[in-house]
Amino acid sequence: LLGFGLRLSLFEDAERLVSDASEKKHLKSCIEQAKEQLTKVDHQPTVRSQGYLFEGHLTVDREPPQPQCMVQQNLMSAFSSIVAGESSNAADVGNVLGETTNLMQELINGLDNIISGILEDGGPPRAPPASKEVVKKLLVIVFSEEMLKTLGAEVECCICKENLVIGDKMQELPCKHTFHPLCLKPWLDEQNSCPICRHELPTDDQKYESWKEMEKEAEEERKGA
Repeated sequence: LLGFGLRLSLFEDAERLVSDASEKKHLKSCIEQAKEQLTKVDHQPTVRSQGYLFEGHLTVDREPPQPQCMVQQNLMSAFSSIVAGESSNAADVGNVLGETTNLMQELINGLDNIISGILEDGGPPRAPPASKEVVKKLLVIVFSEEMLKTLGAEVECCICKENLVIGDKMQELPCKHTFHPLCLKPWLDEQNSCPICRHELPTDDQKYESWKEMEKEAEEERKGA
């Protein structure tokens, strides 16, 4: 692009200086050609075709992403073309730069997917909700005067933060922490642990339960080592 711009400027300067009619005509022709080339470069398409050729047929779907190794190889080839000056005119340079931009974007997208996969594989899985059957069988107790004396007048449900009063129905977890049933249900629909001590209840997710069992065995091995 810079090459055509410089060439156009030189042609225009020369055309103003020469007096011979035939030379002026020739330079004007050169100026028009340079302007035409600049216009073509400015209007290079930036969006790829949505379809792609597969077994001799043009599809209507997007082309599937290239393997990472191929994207990297194509990217290096594009950079080599620019550095080595293999492109001889502005249109070719524009094509190479456009292709390089697309390849860079594909590479970045691929790296994002790889990083997401590593993060998912490297950490513990997200805890699923508590087992519906276990929640259904949780003990329900009535808050009594004796409990009020033991726990004090300021005792509260830690989810809704309301003070407990005599006669309140409370749901008790295996860790002995108690909550209003209407407060605890939404929590256990999303979590499988006590809001206070994080004691875990069983879940209906076999994959998660298997992971917990393996973690438990690994912890026992570490303690025994």
